[in-house]
Amino acid sequence: MPSNNSIIKVENLAKSFDGATEVLKDISFEIFKGDVIAIIGPSGSGKSTLLRCINQLEMPTKGTISFHGKNINQLNLNNYRSHVGMVFQSFNLFNNKSVLDNCVLPQRTVLKRKKKEAITIAQQNLSLVGMSDRMYYKPENISGGQKQRVAIARALCMKPEVLLFDEPTSALDPEMTASVLDVMKKLANQGMTMAVVTHEMQFARAVANKLIFMDGGYILAADTPEKVFTACKDERVNNFLHQKYENKD
Repeated sequence: MPSNNSIIKVENLAKSFDGATEVLKDISFEIFKGDVIAIIGPSGSGKSTLLRCINQLEMPTKGTISFHGKNINQLNLNNYRSHVGMVFQSFNLFNNKSVLDNCVLPQRTVLKRKKKEAITIAQQNLSLVGMSDRMYYKPENISGGQKQRVAIARALCMKPEVLLFDEPTSALDPEMTASVLDVMKKLANQGMTMAVVTHEMQFARAVANKLIFMDGGYILAADTPEKVFTACKDERVNNFLHQKYENKD
């Protein structure tokens, strides 16, 4: 369950590209320990850009992002990213490395863990995501859903305080999607703090404790999933949610 322990605070965040196209507009919210935040909304609403700003893959035009009260611009980037991990829709695995090595390498290079310790932690996390039997495979020899589970294991190996997921199932078929969402549900049940950009409405409603709806670069709604789904007064939000949710099998 979430606590009063604020981990990440986003304040008045704005992001423009080429000095013109404003993708994020006055975004403010907090991520507390134990939160599972689902960030939803139409394509092009700024959801992925928001996560990329939090992970410092994009630099905000205005506003601040704080990690335990410190501006993230003043923190060591590798150290910060070891605490705030990110799982991408495109997996971002090293194709020339085995599944195990993909999980060992970041620990060795960023956290300077000894090889034996890094291997043990990698094996534990690959077991957690159901990939123990594929440890010595190369990414090209496993399915998309398996690649995504490896990417989650790799992020978990850093023992992050927060995991950011950028549409982790958008490139997967329904069966593979279910296997990845099952892993994410397991992490949520274990208390992992997560912010998830997703189009999976049933996952957002069932697993998240907070729902953020974005459109046109703004947050239009931020509350519990039940309140956003059943009691939101914003017509744009209601139309989107009812369309998306009711059209799901």
